[in-house]
Amino acid sequence: MEILSPAGSPDSLLAAVRAGADAVYLGASAFSARAAAKNFDDDALRQAAEFCHARGVKVYLAVNTLILQDELPQALALIQYACSLPVDALIVQDMGLVRLLRRCAPSLRLNASTQMSVTSPAGVRALAALGVSRVVLARELSLREIAEIRRGAGNRPIELEVFVHGALCMSVSGQCYFSSVLGSRSGNRGMCAQPCRLPFSVPGGTGHDLSLKDLSMIARIGELKSAGADSAKIEGRMKRPEYVAAATAACRLSADGEAVPPELTHNLSAVFSRSGFTTGYPDGRLGRDMFGIRSKEDVAGATKAVFSGLHELYREERPAVPVRFSLRVCAGEPVTLTARDEEGNLARASLLSSPEPAVHRAVDEARCAEQLRKTGGTPFFARDIRCEIGEGLALPVSRLNRLRRDVLEQLETLRSHREPVPFSSPAPGELFPGPHHAGPMKLRARFQTAG
Repeated sequence: MEILSPAGSPDSLLAAVRAGADAVYLGASAFSARAAAKNFDDDALRQAAEFCHARGVKVYLAVNTLILQDELPQALALIQYACSLPVDALIVQDMGLVRLLRRCAPSLRLNASTQMSVTSPAGVRALAALGVSRVVLARELSLREIAEIRRGAGNRPIELEVFVHGALCMSVSGQCYFSSVLGSRSGNRGMCAQPCRLPFSVPGGTGHDLSLKDLSMIARIGELKSAGADSAKIEGRMKRPEYVAAATAACRLSADGEAVPPELTHNLSAVFSRSGFTTGYPDGRLGRDMFGIRSKEDVAGATKAVFSGLHELYREERPAVPVRFSLRVCAGEPVTLTARDEEGNLARASLLSSPEPAVHRAVDEARCAEQLRKTGGTPFFARDIRCEIGEGLALPVSRLNRLRRDVLEQLETLRSHREPVPFSSPAPGELFPGPHHAGPMKLRARFQTAG
């Protein structure tokens, strides 16, 4: 199962990748449902794609707000740039944008945002028919309902993504107008002010009776997979890197069938929780125990020691990319080292001169293999090492180390650059099929407020 982590900033992206994410989702400088996150400008987005792809991590760009008609040229310019990198998929909410992109970039993978409020097999089938590759299901579904949707999708080649950890909305995702009506900040325009966290009360309540605890199904990630989920999504583009690292590392362990250490579970709760966590929606048990706020005790638990410990989760490179080395040390020809990854990328480096006869200790296979395994500080590890070594030859360790560094640097560069996704700009008539006017300001303001 894919572990999909939030990257609201470059630091959070680094934390996610090094803690074990299979993919990250992030926003650009516009059209993201988390407009208040740091997000990524064009240059940062390019660097993020190169960094992740070199390490075998996918990048999903969130363009998951409703888009006004006169914003389409800007949105399409962003998407065209994303295709040039390329990103691995686009997360979208606007159905008009889905239709347009099927013509402009038919090979671009589209993931239907949770803001589309997909809660049924019919919704999944409809999106599959539109060419959507993945549906991010609504957070309000139970495990039983997720399984029914998986069965109801039939043999259609569409993936299901579900939330495994993070904040829950009081209202159904994509259908909430609370922030719009109360403060003119629409969640569907990336500006939700989260008024549900404010003190609202009902008889017999706690005083914050619209504030849900965060979801956490990390220990039960296998149940999500059994229900038919292909990807486990961690919420939190507004959270700090330590939270991202803790949630990602815990999900990685759970997905790999390993127990999550109690200390990591404690630290994840300490770095952010609202009086604990809930599994009310997945279990289909809705009640008052699902509600909570971030208490003084929760805040006090987020100590410097906790943050320092969590920082260790992503302080160093995670060697996750297997490499096959082949070394040739033969008399009369330059020493040559090649490295090949599982994607077929091949790097090669050679010394300028051939090896000299050994004066003291001749080079041997065991010694060479020992040096080639020293890939620390890179995203690679040696899966296989093959050596062809002539008798009685010398090869200084420093030269072999230089060859190893050279081929791994080449391999990282090769992996970071991929073929762009083809994109054809639409004709002006496709964007504005008839006379286009921005519309009365009152109507426009109403849409931006309540839409």
